Amino acid sequence: MSVSISIPTMCAHYQALRDPAAWRKNFDVTLPDGGREDVWPSYPAAFIRHPQPLQASGPSPDPAQAEARAEALIGRFGLVPHWAKDEAVGRHTYNARSETVASKPSFRDSWRLGRRCVVPAEAIYEPDWRSGRGVPTRIRRSDGQPLALAGLWTGWRSPTGEVLRSFSLLTVNADHHPFMRQFHKPDEEKRMVVVLPPQALQHWLQAPLAEATAWIQACAADVLCVDESSQPLALSGGQGGTDEGRSLQLPL
Repeated sequence: MSVSISIPTMCAHYQALRDPAAWRKNFDVTLPDGGREDVWPSYPAAFIRHPQPLQASGPSPDPAQAEARAEALIGRFGLVPHWAKDEAVGRHTYNARSETVASKPSFRDSWRLGRRCVVPAEAIYEPDWRSGRGVPTRIRRSDGQPLALAGLWTGWRSPTGEVLRSFSLLTVNADHHPFMRQFHKPDEEKRMVVVLPPQALQHWLQAPLAEATAWIQACAADVLCVDESSQPLALSGGQGGTDEGRSLQLPL
């Protein structure tokens, strides 16, 4: 059974990295089975975590913990906090604002516990409003490498005892970003996902909180580009854009 709802397009849609060789080369982990390639809130997708999140502060971990390998899991896009009554809350928690992540109830426990993750992606999609209407636009790294998106993960236990893993993408303000400020409606705050540089991946996953926060920033404008070879996506019944967002069929 499904229900049709309208989801805003702010940092809500991306193309997951599905090339196993690229996973091994760029992230040194194996792509798990079961994720979607075209990812929207509530869809399953792969993310990378450190199996033993480090403490939020304090001294460096013991060597055995530091040497533990990262692992890739399938989780739902849209974080479902442990205290949630049901998983539906994840439809609204796919983005975590970096400015409030430490205090907002949905995210503060994952943040405090160091449950940071990396979400590998081929591209993200954002609406370009410079023409006066939202044109879905595919954005990728200008060097052709995969995107490493910073996120948070958690686990939620259902009433039947099953554990659901889920994750959200961290965002930062992009009002003055030379590239990303052209997306979203003119009267809206501009936001963008956090694109991690390759040298930051293990540090983001493992470092104490005070050190990891150094990577929560907008990437340089020349890191990203519009993929001119891609075709505009059909949104909401085949239309090229919509003022309200994309109408999806989401599972109940």
